[in-house]
Amino acid sequence: NGDVDPAVKALEARQDEILRKLYELKAAVEGLAKTVTTPDADLDVTVSSSLSSQSSSCAIFKGTTNLDALLGEDLGALRDIVINANPAQPPLTLLVLHGLLCQRYRVLSTVHVHSSVSSVPPQLLSCLGPKHADSYARHMFQLGFTLIWKDVPKLEMKFSVCNMCPIEGEANVARFLFKLLAPYPSDPALATLVDSWVDTGFYQLADGSTKERAAVLRALNSALGRGPWLSGPEFSLADITCYCCLLQNGSASSIAANVQGWMKSCENLGHFGPAKLLLK
Repeated sequence: NGDVDPAVKALEARQDEILRKLYELKAAVEGLAKTVTTPDADLDVTVSSSLSSQSSSCAIFKGTTNLDALLGEDLGALRDIVINANPAQPPLTLLVLHGLLCQRYRVLSTVHVHSSVSSVPPQLLSCLGPKHADSYARHMFQLGFTLIWKDVPKLEMKFSVCNMCPIEGEANVARFLFKLLAPYPSDPALATLVDSWVDTGFYQLADGSTKERAAVLRALNSALGRGPWLSGPEFSLADITCYCCLLQNGSASSIAANVQGWMKSCENLGHFGPAKLLLK
C-alpha cells in the first residue's frame, strides 16, 4: 500500500539526530581549534550566534563583495574576525559596521564572555543578534564575527592570527571593517578628510575635554553647512564615527541645527539601531 514502516521512519529520525549532533560536535572542535590558535580568545560563555543572509545593502556601498579580492585567496574558508572589547566601553561603531557587513556577506556572529569579566549587561550579550540554528555549519558563512567581552585597556582585533599582528584601537578596527564594505576615496584629499574626522570623533569628541568637544561640535556644524555629509557627497565612515561618538558621550542633547539635521539623516538610513539600543 506504499506506507513506510514505522520502524524505518524511527531509524531515519535517529540518523538525522545523529548527523545533527555530529555537526554540533564538529563546530565545538572548530571552536576549540580557534581558541588554541588565538590565545586571547579564552571563551567561557557562548551567548549568541547569528546568520544574516546577503541582501541589498545601502546604495552607497557599491564596492566589491569578493572577499578574495579584498583579503587574498583563502580556499573558501570562513574568515574569522575576533574582537576583544571592554564592556565598560562598548564599541558602538563596530556594532553599526557589523550590521552593514551582515547586509553584504553571510556572517556567523558570536558573543563570548572572557574569564576576566565578572558580569556583562544583557544588552551586551545579545548585541549581535539572536542565535541561529545553523551556527554549527560554518561552511555556510563567509565571515566569522566574534566579539569577546574582556577586561582589556584598548579594543583589539585579530583577523589572521598566523600572518597579521593585532589591530588596536576602535578607530583602526573601524577602518579595517569599513574597507570590507566600500573602498576609501581614491582622491587623497578626500581620504585624508575621512581619516581626520574619524580621529577627531574618537580622540576629541569621545575622549576630549569639554572645551575640545565644544570645538568639534562647532566644526561639525560648519562642515555640515556646506554639504549633507562630513566628507563629501556620500555617507562614509566619518559619519558613522562622529554619530556614534555623539551618542556615547551624550552631546546629542545640545547641538546646533546643521548637526541635528545630519543626525536625522543618519538615522533615516536605518544603520544605527544596534548602537542606540545598547545605550538604553
